[in-house]
Parts: sequence; structure tokens; C-alpha cells
Amino acid sequence: MPRSTFVAMGVACAALVAASPARAAGSPIITTQKLSWELAERLAATAVRICAARGWSVTAAVVDPSGHEQVIIKGDTVPLQSLSVSYRKAYTAYAYGLAFDKDTTSALIAAKVTGPENGALNTIPQVLFVPGGALIRRADRTILGGVGVSGAPGGDKDEACAVDALKEVSPQFR
Repeated sequence: MPRSTFVAMGVACAALVAASPARAAGSPIITTQKLSWELAERLAATAVRICAARGWSVTAAVVDPSGHEQVIIKGDTVPLQSLSVSYRKAYTAYAYGLAFDKDTTSALIAAKVTGPENGALNTIPQVLFVPGGALIRRADRTILGGVGVSGAPGGDKDEACAVDALKEVSPQFR
């Protein structure tokens, strides 16, 4: 594996460790902030609703700060692969957006932080550098997870639904 792949993976891992849940000095209790399941569900449902209003049936996934699926909402006529793709977009937006301070998978791609030209990072399970994922942030830029959308005719349209859903729901990220 090329050295650049190891460097990119190391940066991503370091960022994940840096964003690890808070622990008071000497305390065995770890505290983490994430969306409630109700708010995560509202975010995913809002993305699906926005895309549906534009004529696209999609799947929306929300990942929590551990990178695990918190909510999946499927539109009525989504393609089979949209389930895994929406999760991978959310995961990539969260993990690499956190590492490189980018708010969307499109921003990651534009910044060319997708790894070496041979696409080696895309072989890592759950990583997918395709437009359609967005970082979930509070107004103070605290990171709460990621959202991914898949099923519209193009990642740019998926991402627009994700970003618009965040704009609508984010005032509730208090």
C-alpha cells in the first residue's frame, strides 16, 4: 500500500481519536454528544421528504459520533443499493469531514483529500467518496455525526437534499 494511503488513514484515525467522547480527569465515565433518535429520525425523514418533493425516491442515513448507523429512512421506491450507499456517504462525510474539516463529501472531493489516485481509500469498508454526504454540526461547529442520501439521479442532487435537510433541522441541535 502506498505511503500516502497510510498517511491519509493515519490523519483520519487521529481526528477520530481527537473527537472522542469527553472524559473528566480521573473519571471512568465517558460523555458524548449525539442527536437523540427522534431528532436523527426527523433529519433523515426531512431529507427523504425534500427529495420526494423534487421527484426522487431516496434513502437517508444518519450516523452517530461512533460512525454507526443511528437511523435509516427509505423512500417508497428506492433502488436496492441506496441503503448501503447512503450509509457509506454518511460515514465518509463524518469520518473524513471530521479529519479534514470539510462539511460535505463534495467538499472532500474538491479538496482532493480522497487519498491516492489509485482510489485505495475507496477500498476501506464503509468509505465512499461520492457526493451525497454531509457532516452534522451544531452552530458552534461541534460535530454530531453525518447524514448521507442516495437514490436521486446524481450525487449532487442527493447532497442538496442532505444539506437542505440540515438547514431545516439544525436549529434544533441545541
